[in-house]
Amino acid sequence: MHCRVARFKVIIPSFPINLNARSGRLGQTSGPLMLTHDQIWNALDRLAERAGLSASALAKRAGLDPTTFNKSKRITPDGRERWPSTESVAKALAATGTTVDTFVQLIEDTARAVQAVPLLGFAEAGAGGYFDDGGFPVGKGWDEVGLPSVNDEHAYALEISGDSMKPAYRDGDVIIVSPGSPIRRGDRVVVKTKDGEVTVKELKRRTAKVIELQSLNPAHKDRTIDAKNVEWIARIVWASQ
Repeated sequence: MHCRVARFKVIIPSFPINLNARSGRLGQTSGPLMLTHDQIWNALDRLAERAGLSASALAKRAGLDPTTFNKSKRITPDGRERWPSTESVAKALAATGTTVDTFVQLIEDTARAVQAVPLLGFAEAGAGGYFDDGGFPVGKGWDEVGLPSVNDEHAYALEISGDSMKPAYRDGDVIIVSPGSPIRRGDRVVVKTKDGEVTVKELKRRTAKVIELQSLNPAHKDRTIDAKNVEWIARIVWASQ
């Protein structure tokens, strides 16, 4: 009788950790450099922010139960710390296209970098003079706000007004838009049409002829826009929820 031996590719991050073989959960090392419960969860929160997602949306994109990364799941009913599994972390990294090295930086970044970005009310975004043809912020009338760094010198912030984007975004929420970031299916995006309409949707499909958009509010219909009628489209990379 022959036994088939499973083969695993192991990626060793650049910090010492302790892995519980039974639970498969990240824990603290007994060495001089300690990983804390808060560091791991904060890094996952930052990972979600970088992708313009909430913690539950990150879990859903990773193919996990939407509550996997919720704050309520981080402490057990009897008060013990609950650590995320290595499998769930790996799936979150794969879903956001994030390397292990970048995740390590998110863990080590205890003092989050702040970037000053131009701020504009969403209701004003459709007016002329605020964006160039490529969707980059220009002109006067912008305010300024300090928000987590997104590594895009052309990033800007829009303040949501009204409740048409609930439950994703509510009145007063601030979103960071990065016109320099690549866009893929499932990303939340800001789209401006050539007739001046500005809308926030989720990208379902994009071809040379059309852009298919899914509404964030179930009460509103999905949209299909001719590509020739789109002035620009940019990815949302962070939200102040």
